[in-house]
Amino acid sequence: MHTPNQDFAQDVKEGLTAPHKYLSSKYFYDAKGDALFQQIMGLPEYYLTRAEFAILDQHKHDILQTFIARNEPFNLIEMGAGDGLKTRILLRYLYEHEVSFTYYPVDISLNVLQQLKSTLQQELPSLAVMPIQGTYDTALAEKNWEKDKLSLMLFLGSNLGNFLEGEATGLLSKLSQALRPGEKLLAGFDLKKDPEIVLNAYNDSQGVTRDFNLNLLHRINRELRGNFDVGGFKHWPVYDPMSGECKSYLISMKKQSVRIEQINLTVHFERYEPVFTEVSKKYSLAELKEYASFHGFEIQANYVDEQGYFTDSLWTRTHG
Repeated sequence: MHTPNQDFAQDVKEGLTAPHKYLSSKYFYDAKGDALFQQIMGLPEYYLTRAEFAILDQHKHDILQTFIARNEPFNLIEMGAGDGLKTRILLRYLYEHEVSFTYYPVDISLNVLQQLKSTLQQELPSLAVMPIQGTYDTALAEKNWEKDKLSLMLFLGSNLGNFLEGEATGLLSKLSQALRPGEKLLAGFDLKKDPEIVLNAYNDSQGVTRDFNLNLLHRINRELRGNFDVGGFKHWPVYDPMSGECKSYLISMKKQSVRIEQINLTVHFERYEPVFTEVSKKYSLAELKEYASFHGFEIQANYVDEQGYFTDSLWTRTHG
């Protein structure tokens, strides 16, 4: 089994030697990247976190009522838990209603999981928290939660939108396979809207999102002994309102070569050559209905914020 550093090295080599260069967005999240993303969530242009926060706060009872009414211990599993800021709305509500459950936050970042567990131990001291470090694929395959209990899986923050179409379909299949009939998935989806509002969310006036993307090059320099001239790259987001895909690129602003010692690789960049770093897809409610049905789910409710920017969609796994 590879170490996280070996996975990082392998994925960087694969991405930077591809015909169209790319770097995986999952590697944004080192300690510096985590801190930058915290800043992004507070930016005026970045509506996603505020919209989802409002949805969860307003609809927490409706979302959780099935599990409260059953009055039986259950698993609350969260894919890509991050700092758990929004999730704490649900955790607190269950905690206050003395519902018995175990929280399984899943994240690739050990740093962020340690911070989350420490915070929850202070805020909700008797809450059972069992962090799972790893990728979505690994967590969904291993299913390291209690099999004899009903599960509610969370996939908040429009995380599914951070996958290209084929990858998102594959991940939804794995989510479906990890849940039994009657179990539920609460997933966040960013909705299609004014393209200007979308683009501004990924091209903020303070340049924090730019720094977040460029930090990936700093990370390669630090962890893989690279010599990227980070100032020689420009962050460039674009939005296609037809597909709903907002994509981010790092553009090489000059012809240059970069040496990455740990993977024994020299990478050549042409002037204005792009490196694809991230996709964030926006959806229509009709698309979500198709997605759910195709993967063996039935939509129980779409909880939408007042501006109609975002939805947390509650799905039930059917026998289909």
